[in-house]
Amino acid sequence: MRSYQPDLTPPWKRSAPVPEVPAEADLVVEEVSTGFCGAVIRCEKTAQGPTVTLEDRFGKHRVFPMEPRGFLLEGRVVTLVRPSAAAPVRPARTASGSVAVPGARARVARAGRIYVEGRHDAELVERVWGDDLRIEGVVVEYLEGIDDLPAIVREFSPGPDARLGVLVDHLVPGSKESRIADQVTDGNVLVVGHPYIDVWEAVKPSSVGITAWPVVPRGQDWKTGVCRALGWPENTGAAWQHILSKVHSYRDLEPALLGSVEHLIDFVTAPPE
Repeated sequence: MRSYQPDLTPPWKRSAPVPEVPAEADLVVEEVSTGFCGAVIRCEKTAQGPTVTLEDRFGKHRVFPMEPRGFLLEGRVVTLVRPSAAAPVRPARTASGSVAVPGARARVARAGRIYVEGRHDAELVERVWGDDLRIEGVVVEYLEGIDDLPAIVREFSPGPDARLGVLVDHLVPGSKESRIADQVTDGNVLVVGHPYIDVWEAVKPSSVGITAWPVVPRGQDWKTGVCRALGWPENTGAAWQHILSKVHSYRDLEPALLGSVEHLIDFVTAPPE
């Protein structure tokens, strides 16, 4: 029979118990050893134990182990724990940051559309704005490039009740893309874009776990060059799925893409004048 062993530690040296707090999304805490303060983005289960990702007010992400007494909440030491899976809290906002509408049904598709250049663009827009687009009844389609954009616009036959929005990669002054976009002059069509060579670059490097997107020399396939520079297998499809898996909300995207997509949604859903 095991004998009772009393705790002989003096009371003033014993650690007082601290409350356990579920690491719910948007909870703002401070990590005790580094002083890093931010909102909870996500919790993950790793081989080394559970971790929590925080985002500070500048958009910087840091990952910390969820150790006992590891965080300050409103100045008090707490232990963060993973939220209960048995009773999930309905998110107050969608991945795009819009107010969530519980139980909302998808609207019948509008005549208007949003066109994007490729499948990766479409998948990224769906991941962040999918809930909003379904409520608004906006369908996103991809074109596999915009070389024939003027003809595509004519075939669509845009009008006040069927507006067309187009998202273009690398839409900067003097680029081939900008010259093509300038050929579209219909008032019921809005062509906007972002400055990145490919939509991969619109994902914040910190979200992917890299310091910056590599500079790929001219003449190389950009996506393959990125994989080589980062030491990833030269499988661009697998690389994209890895990148996409790191996008959880608008916080993981660069502002230049956010503004363009929001502008397109507003344009397509605006009532006819």
